[in-house]
Amino acid sequence: MKLKVTRTTLPPFEEFCDEIRPLWDSHWVTNMGEKHDALEAALRERTGCGVTLFSNGHLALEAALEALGLPAGSEVITTPFTFVSTTHAIVRRGLRPVFCDVRPSDGTLDPDCLEPLINERTSAILPVHVYGNVCDVERIGTIAARHGLKVIYDAAHAFGVRYKGMPAESFGDASVLSFHATKVFSTVEGGAVCWHDKAIERRLKDLKNFGIRDTEHCEAVGGNAKLDELRAAMGICNLRHFDEAVARRREAAMLYRKLLAGAGDPVPFPSELPAGVEPNWSYFPVLFSTRARRDAAYDALAAAGIGSRKYFWPLTSDAGCYDYDSSKTPVARDLSSRSGTPVARDLASRVLCLPLSPYITPEEIESVVRLSVSL
Repeated sequence: MKLKVTRTTLPPFEEFCDEIRPLWDSHWVTNMGEKHDALEAALRERTGCGVTLFSNGHLALEAALEALGLPAGSEVITTPFTFVSTTHAIVRRGLRPVFCDVRPSDGTLDPDCLEPLINERTSAILPVHVYGNVCDVERIGTIAARHGLKVIYDAAHAFGVRYKGMPAESFGDASVLSFHATKVFSTVEGGAVCWHDKAIERRLKDLKNFGIRDTEHCEAVGGNAKLDELRAAMGICNLRHFDEAVARRREAAMLYRKLLAGAGDPVPFPSELPAGVEPNWSYFPVLFSTRARRDAAYDALAAAGIGSRKYFWPLTSDAGCYDYDSSKTPVARDLSSRSGTPVARDLASRVLCLPLSPYITPEEIESVVRLSVSL
């Protein structure tokens, strides 16, 4: 592909070399060293939350679910309109996902559909700030409080987004970030749990470092999910350039919107920029009138060497690993009921993410739009 759906944001090469040069003197390249602690501190300042770094966003999400003490076998209400990691994390922690439909306006969990799904087995709600669109945090928070439920936000797409002046990472009992290479802020691989209650900080640290407290004490059964010094250094560099990268993404997104205005098919998704939200422009999704037109645009772009992505198709509840006939685990077989999320299914069948990065040129955007609308 000559133009991919995204392009990893990298700092100037010399800047990264300068950042990692001290590691060649110290030989301290992992186990929560100077770079790890510096990045964690910088993220705490930026988000206004406690931050615990992890080696990737998926393990951060699993750790958040475990650290909050959700009872084994309890139900977590979430959305199927997301990357499979969200559902996998719930299942891998021995919890049962219950799928809630999404809002047609932005693809986030629909609070109107939420309360009927709550029962005595429900322990938490796991909404997704899909494409960086902020969930209805007020209503979700009110419903969760009324029923005594934890709220864990999958904020993998939402780093740097603000809602009514507040960082998106600040909502819920925990918010989980991904710093994967495809994300608007990247450490190449990495992630974090953002939290407010220091009671879970110790648990998160245990879960990412074998439960080891010091050289002679192992006080919990944890795993290994530490972010190493090289990737932390990449994060430190990328954080310096984050606002500039977002500004370039915004320029590209605004050009897409201008060129698509009046085209009729496809339309930007969401069609209107939400009030009170400062986006990070992490993706540029569009909606086609039909699945056939979406698939035709995908093929036309691919034929021209342009990568797009049917993000998210299929729904996670339709993943092969959760198919009733092939599944070997009872918790996965429970996902075979797929009729309760018609809005999510409709959006998934018509959505396409067009290429967007800080490096995309106006000429490339014009080519993408021309191929997408001339079907």
